[in-house]
Amino acid sequence: MPEKKVLFLDMDDVMADTAMAFLKVYNAHFKTSYTKESIKQGTVWEDEIVKNYREIRGVIFKPGFFRAIPVMLGAPEVVEALNDKYDVFVASAAMEFPISLKEKHDWLNEYFPFIHWKNMIMCGDKSILKGDILIDDHLKNLSVFDGRAVLFDGIHNQHVEGYERVNNWAEVGKLLL
Repeated sequence: MPEKKVLFLDMDDVMADTAMAFLKVYNAHFKTSYTKESIKQGTVWEDEIVKNYREIRGVIFKPGFFRAIPVMLGAPEVVEALNDKYDVFVASAAMEFPISLKEKHDWLNEYFPFIHWKNMIMCGDKSILKGDILIDDHLKNLSVFDGRAVLFDGIHNQHVEGYERVNNWAEVGKLLL
């Protein structure tokens, strides 16, 4: 039997709907009603949210933020199918938010119980990853990956070009299963 390809999956804004959790906090603080869809269609992300980020950034460092993030629609089912076909590793650049380590571990165990703890990588720099495929939402991670780099669509990466892009987990399934 041939060796399985190694597939790395990012957590935030790929498996976990971190943008939705962040927008909930943002909207409550600034009395706005932005949705991910409304931000994707305009320049609100660059013109307003990025500029105001520092004012509410502290919420990300509070206990419970990462544990309460909703799972992306379809992710558990597609990741479980991918896990049968690939050697799947979850790779999260979690070191920027040290409080997130335990919360991300617990979150993965809840939504993706089939991912073994040995396949959970909490790192600071994804350039260390060596494998076949990386699905991530950030250019900084995809640009240093030597394998097939797949961009997961997010509110912050609408202007990123030059990468194979998927918009949701149904598209990931069509692409890789």
